Amino acid sequence: MKRSAWTVGKRVLPLLVALAILIGLAFIYAHVGAVRIPYRDVWPALVDAKHPSYFIIHQVRLPRILVGILAGFGLAVGGAILQSIVRNPLASPDVIGITKGAGLMAAAVIFLFPKSPSYLLPIAAFGGALLAFLLLLLLSRRLTLRPSSLALVGVAIGTVFQAGTQYLIVRHPSDINMALLWLSGSLWSRSWHDVYSLLPWIAVLIPLVWANYAKLNIFQLGDDITASLGLHIAKQRFWLLLLAVALAGISVSAVGAIGFVGLIAPHIARSLVGGRHQWLIPLAALIGADLMLLGDLLGRVLIIPREVPVGIMTAVIGAPYFLYLLRKERRRKLG
Repeated sequence: MKRSAWTVGKRVLPLLVALAILIGLAFIYAHVGAVRIPYRDVWPALVDAKHPSYFIIHQVRLPRILVGILAGFGLAVGGAILQSIVRNPLASPDVIGITKGAGLMAAAVIFLFPKSPSYLLPIAAFGGALLAFLLLLLLSRRLTLRPSSLALVGVAIGTVFQAGTQYLIVRHPSDINMALLWLSGSLWSRSWHDVYSLLPWIAVLIPLVWANYAKLNIFQLGDDITASLGLHIAKQRFWLLLLAVALAGISVSAVGAIGFVGLIAPHIARSLVGGRHQWLIPLAALIGADLMLLGDLLGRVLIIPREVPVGIMTAVIGAPYFLYLLRKERRRKLG
């Protein structure tokens, strides 16, 4: 009994720490910027419409914070699903080409249909992510998606989609500023409209993923054991991966093609609470949100009053970690 309580405590503690970090980052985020708001005024400005800083907090910074948190949830949980299903530590929405597919279709909307309604952008991004996913399945030839081939196939698919995006940029140079900002990944000018567009998807999809944590746990045991336990491997794998694609596509539609969050967050979470997804999924989501707010916070204060897009900051953080994972995998295979 004591051992069980200790085990649960070890897994609850990282969740509480990640949540505390998220709250702290949000509080600091509301304070800093081109216009600094004293810490003592942050809460009054949030709840009192007559406060002088109400507009900055409630209409500028709070929506940006919430969009960053929600997108961090989506990218991190999507990455956790991919890594668990295909048993590949290098699998993430950006590495296997899903975010590149979403980016291409979103760029097509921006360039080719600049006056289109706002709801078309997330639909296009999701369609691009789905197209990349279907191509991944087709080129992998079967739904087993062997880990040794998935990353290579995904990189190839992502390269093709990125080339398409670059072609659109070259053909439509007049809209290049907006497109490059979106493609680099940014929370700049995010509004309550973006929050309301993203919130329903995240609120539905992440609980749906968590409800399937037992299946995700079983998939880690290998295909033979999974089949012996009565799960239809191809069918369950397809639907779980489709959830990952949906989370990644919707998140990219809101914040742009931000990389490495879906790669780093699940790894950190797994190192803290292990591979049981009832703990891994919520912790990965919180760490993903932490990374998003930290990256955007650093980007906002680095060269005030200008901003460095959050996608660039997460790449600066994530690229060395990706190289570390590559080296770790190489050592594991050799040793």
